[in-house]
Amino acid sequence: MGRVSPLPPPGPLRTLAYATLANTVGAGLWLAGGALYLTRDVGLSATSVGAGLTVAGLVGLSASVPLGGLADRWDPRTLRAVLQVGQAVVALAYLMVGSFPAFLAVAVPEALLAAGNLAVRAALVAAVGGPDGRVHAFATLRAVANLGITVGTALAGIALAVDTHRAYQVLIVGNAATYLLSAALLLRLPPQPAAAGARRTPGTLRRGGPLRDGRFLAVSGASAVLSTHVTVLVLVVPLWTVNRAGAPPPVVSAVLLVNTVLTVLLAVRLSRGAERAAPAARKLRRAGLVLAAATPLYAVTGVLPVLPAVVLLLVATAVWTVGDLWHGAAGAGLAYDLAPPDAIGAYQGADGLLAGLAQALGRGLLTLLVLGGGPVGWLVLGGIFAAAGLAAPALARRAIADRPAPEARPAGVPG
Repeated sequence: MGRVSPLPPPGPLRTLAYATLANTVGAGLWLAGGALYLTRDVGLSATSVGAGLTVAGLVGLSASVPLGGLADRWDPRTLRAVLQVGQAVVALAYLMVGSFPAFLAVAVPEALLAAGNLAVRAALVAAVGGPDGRVHAFATLRAVANLGITVGTALAGIALAVDTHRAYQVLIVGNAATYLLSAALLLRLPPQPAAAGARRTPGTLRRGGPLRDGRFLAVSGASAVLSTHVTVLVLVVPLWTVNRAGAPPPVVSAVLLVNTVLTVLLAVRLSRGAERAAPAARKLRRAGLVLAAATPLYAVTGVLPVLPAVVLLLVATAVWTVGDLWHGAAGAGLAYDLAPPDAIGAYQGADGLLAGLAQALGRGLLTLLVLGGGPVGWLVLGGIFAAAGLAAPALARRAIADRPAPEARPAGVPG
């Protein structure tokens, strides 16, 4: 492949990348067409769909830590393949939805499987990448995921243009098929030892688990605050672009395209140097400051004429994406390196739980802050991001100091 390809060289990571590509093409199909299917074809109101997805998403977060912990004890490759088969079944169940209770009965297990799958995927990435390559693998898969979602969204446009019951059925079946294809590709990987072969020893799983490890949760909490940049980009920025900057709706697509292209091109490059907690914390600080620097650029677009506002929106999104990518790599590096080696899945599940809660709460709060507060709201948001980033190195130092010392080996036993 050429240099611009997000696909890695042949090997286990490439197989995992193909599985991710298949999975995220389906995600793009559903992201683009799911809400319209539920409202236009099933006949649910937009309010009930939004409420149902919110409830399901919050309930689904409860699966993150248990299923992540399960990946520490079982082969994460096989476990993720099983979860994806389950996701295929649930995706097909949307064909039978005809009322709000039926929708909720499908959306809740879908959210449980999705949240658990993210934690299991993190454990699988750690097993495939190893301690020195897992952040690189994470960044590679993120670039591939962005590409897959873009392809899926484009394909969904065909069903949306046809806008018939049969077209939406094809979209749902296509989404389910991508889960099965992804599961089949995962099974082409060699079996992965539970917790990357780590041996469970007394005291290794600190303080009874990740949800009782306060210093880890403090670092993860700072990262979770910064993770709301996703909500800002996909929800707040589009609404700001049209309603406050006065740009035509197609500009929203251009803004999101800038983010997608830069993610595919730069995700791996900007992930370098985040394999260990201390440098990852410094990168997280940098991410917070860069995200903060983009907020006044967005704020100014609300008082400019349309043409310069559009140009500045694109520039601000480019800056935002750099902070986004630094945060993604740094957050992964911290969550991996601060976790005990035999509890990576559980700790990744806790990290995902906090990020999910932050994003769920952020949808309403950030919309109110920025769209209600205008340019001042953007500046307040920038201050929050800067504060979270600046706090990260000190919080990480405390977490590193709290790690148990390695067990002493008897004399003559090699390391």
